[in-house]
Amino acid sequence: MPKRTVAWLTTRLGVLTVLFLTVVLSGLVFAFSPEQPAKGPADGLPSGAQSTRVTELAGRFESGRSQSAVVVLERTDGALTDADLTATTGRLGGLGTVGKAVTSADKQAALIVVQLADGLDSDAQHAVVDRMRAELHGTALPAGLTVQVTGGAAIGRDISAAFEGADVTLLIATAAVVAVLLLITYRSPILWIVPLTVIGLADQVVAKLLPWVARIVGERTDASVSGIVSVLVFGAGTDYALLLISRYREELRRTESRREAMTRAWRAAAPAITASAGTVVLALLTLLAAVLTSNRTLGVSAAVGVLVALLFGLFVLPAAVVALPRGVFWPKVPAVGSADPTETGWWSRVAHGVGKRPGAVLAVALGVLVIFSAGLLKMDVGLSQTEQFRTKVESIVAQEALARHFPAGAAQPAQVIVETPQADQALGTLRAVDGVAAVLPGEKSVDGALTQFAVQLTDDSGTPAADRTVKRLRDALPAAEVGGAPAADLDKRAANLRDDRVVVPLILAVVLLVLLALLRSLAAPLLLLVTVVISYAASLGAATMLLTYGFDMPALDTSVPLLSFLFLVALGVDYNIFLVTRARDEAIERGGTRAGMLRGLAATGGVITSAGILLAAVFAVLGVLPVIVLTQIGVVVGVGVLVDTLLVRTVVVPALALLMGERFWWPARPVRGGSGPTPTTPAPKESVNID
Repeated sequence: MPKRTVAWLTTRLGVLTVLFLTVVLSGLVFAFSPEQPAKGPADGLPSGAQSTRVTELAGRFESGRSQSAVVVLERTDGALTDADLTATTGRLGGLGTVGKAVTSADKQAALIVVQLADGLDSDAQHAVVDRMRAELHGTALPAGLTVQVTGGAAIGRDISAAFEGADVTLLIATAAVVAVLLLITYRSPILWIVPLTVIGLADQVVAKLLPWVARIVGERTDASVSGIVSVLVFGAGTDYALLLISRYREELRRTESRREAMTRAWRAAAPAITASAGTVVLALLTLLAAVLTSNRTLGVSAAVGVLVALLFGLFVLPAAVVALPRGVFWPKVPAVGSADPTETGWWSRVAHGVGKRPGAVLAVALGVLVIFSAGLLKMDVGLSQTEQFRTKVESIVAQEALARHFPAGAAQPAQVIVETPQADQALGTLRAVDGVAAVLPGEKSVDGALTQFAVQLTDDSGTPAADRTVKRLRDALPAAEVGGAPAADLDKRAANLRDDRVVVPLILAVVLLVLLALLRSLAAPLLLLVTVVISYAASLGAATMLLTYGFDMPALDTSVPLLSFLFLVALGVDYNIFLVTRARDEAIERGGTRAGMLRGLAATGGVITSAGILLAAVFAVLGVLPVIVLTQIGVVVGVGVLVDTLLVRTVVVPALALLMGERFWWPARPVRGGSGPTPTTPAPKESVNID
């Protein structure tokens, strides 16, 4: 952006214009935000998979036009009685079509399938499940009898309940974490309010834009997507605020004019902020190559969030800060001519220590990363459906009760659809497949062309044994379509593995291209890319150990490795850009890589570390929700950001640059007389002064 434009933005007129436009445009977004589109039956399933096609064909069957709930009765002190069954079925009247009770072989449990009414949307289905549970738990049951509700409708209700109020909970928790850490970082009782207010407004604008994203992508942005996006907006926005305000504080020590100080700070910080945000956005958009619609939705939603955070960070925040007097930094108000703490502060001593023995420092740091990476040996990927919640919700407890007395897959059978002329032959084939506990009588479609069998598996959906059974079903009946919960779990895992193979190389390619364009060299981008991959491996290994032994989680969800890689690589490049662009500018100014890197580390170490700690804490906020996948993403990204900012970006990268010297920038030579960019000199002080 031309210097005159930047300077105008910091005048009284420019400040008022920016703030006025922010209020007006934000108001328009709030006023015209549409409702989220209705949840589709195939939401979250990979396009083209058998389970997706079975879901799409469900409407051709009477039973597939509505959800069902499974009522589980269990008695631990003996056999169920007729009075137990009567007391239960009598409370289900008017809630749906109540099926006949099926009693287990040991007579201690029974299940009753309740088919809900046709045409109910998700909210109405949740209301019916709530009423069902209220009827069953509202008054005393026969002594010793336990009754719980599970099945597709109940599991959907429990997932929805896990996210109820999540937006408010996450907003309060995230804002509180950011407020505390900004207060500690700035050591000012006033300054932290400004970036927090600006970022909070940006977050609310993004929340109102998400329904538009859902309509464009074709899948609603649920609470898990909005939660991740909110955390990303706060994290990225705070990073940009820390970098900009840090440069602004530096410039306030050189000039009396707040306007001139912000103009210089903006021109110095904006390229790095824009490059880092652009890298994150492009990395997020690689998820458009995913086959899981939920991944594509998250990618576009998060990219929109980062773009809004960038706009608020580059335009709204400077206007808000420059409109306030220097006293906003109280009690440590930067005075003109005062000493720059980067010359004598703690990070200056760290830079001196790295510069004294870069080889030894690098060896120790790499040793720590290798130790962390050893945790990958303990990593297992894939959770069963009963392992999706951190707390024991009723639908999962009911499934565990079913597994004690029935085949583990009884509550959520596989659905096999064949052409009706082949139905009798298919029935015999299905019963002979290893891992099949029972095949229920077939149901013909409304037009009679298709027949659907509910196949109960001996193993719980999402387990390796259930996956093997689904594969055997598909092999035994290649002309059939095999779907239902067990097949959907398998197909989603396969889609995630496919997305890993496709999206991960795209992310690395995007990051490399951005670094090549930004640094105009080859050696530095390649080395930085290697450090990003090493940092991710170490972070995932350390987080795996923490989740396994600290949180007692048996495995990672299949979506966690890809999403964690995306966030860690994209955000890790942020800190690379902050450090290396400053080091290059200082190398130009001071005539050498060594002096430039040490000065760059001293100047940005505090900002990068503060940003990293804050970002790690913000992602950890995802753990307030009782859903395993979000907790795991929060822990992996939180650990990764700390490893990246405290070790890789502040020790490994500087040590590499110091050991390589001018070759770090090859083939560029960003020193005086070299072929690299020339240093910029401060422009003369403008005559207009808003102080």
